[in-house]
Amino acid sequence: MTEKEPPEPTSGESPDDPQRRDFIKQAASVCVGGAVGAVPIAAGVAVYLDPLDKEATGSQRVKVTSLDGLPDDGRPRKFSIYADKKDAWTTFPKSPVGAVYIMRTGEKALKVLNVVCPHAGCFVDYIARDDEFFCPCHDSSFKKDGNIKSAHSPSPRPLDELKYEIDESGAVWVEFMNFLAGQKEKVPV
Repeated sequence: MTEKEPPEPTSGESPDDPQRRDFIKQAASVCVGGAVGAVPIAAGVAVYLDPLDKEATGSQRVKVTSLDGLPDDGRPRKFSIYADKKDAWTTFPKSPVGAVYIMRTGEKALKVLNVVCPHAGCFVDYIARDDEFFCPCHDSSFKKDGNIKSAHSPSPRPLDELKYEIDESGAVWVEFMNFLAGQKEKVPV
């Protein structure tokens, strides 16, 4: 018995060429669709992760008061700090970012202390009758110069002192920054 061979194609094509063409079209469609879809996905992932790559800005130079606004007797005065605040994607103009105590230590000399307790991050209060700073959260107390008052204080370090500058008009500018609570060393946040 002899096997019969398939008839020769008349147009020069083999019988399974249409299937190959369909496969190539489908494969090309998948590749092009994948490439077109990958571009916006990659852009979205880049935008989402972009803020996570940026480092903290550190300090902000902020005008707080003038020398005339500070008592001559060295009593600390509390000032709220307002600055442009940014989270990962949004800027909030003139938002409260913290507070400082400023006191005169001389005619043009100041001491600027961050109000945040280095122990757990609560705000300290100045107690005028005791001439000291007190943290109501865990009973840390600090001398007027910001140093720890008691050896039994839970605070790992004194109050954080900040740099300042007095310009020619008498305005007081503070290099405001916050520090990580609970650490012996001052680690900027």
